[in-house]
Amino acid sequence: MKDYRDVILAPIATEKTTNIMADGDRIVFKVKKDANKTQIKQAVEKIYNVKVTKVNTLNVRPKKKRVGRYTGATSAYKKAIITLAEGSKIEL
Repeated sequence: MKDYRDVILAPIATEKTTNIMADGDRIVFKVKKDANKTQIKQAVEKIYNVKVTKVNTLNVRPKKKRVGRYTGATSAYKKAIITLAEGSKIEL
């Protein structure tokens, strides 16, 4: 791992993740596919200067899409739900 910013790609802002992040103790990021939980935890702690208590990850499968007669699929990615320690907060 060259840089911690290579692991965390972007925050995910959907209706479902907004409900997860409503209490302020959890946040959802799109992460690199080959990153493990330890690398994700270290990256979030270094980039945002917060304490992470738990990291849950899941692989999002591609969905089939169709436009007229052309078919394709959305890209697959890895999602990380990060639980922050009491008193830690990330403003996005």
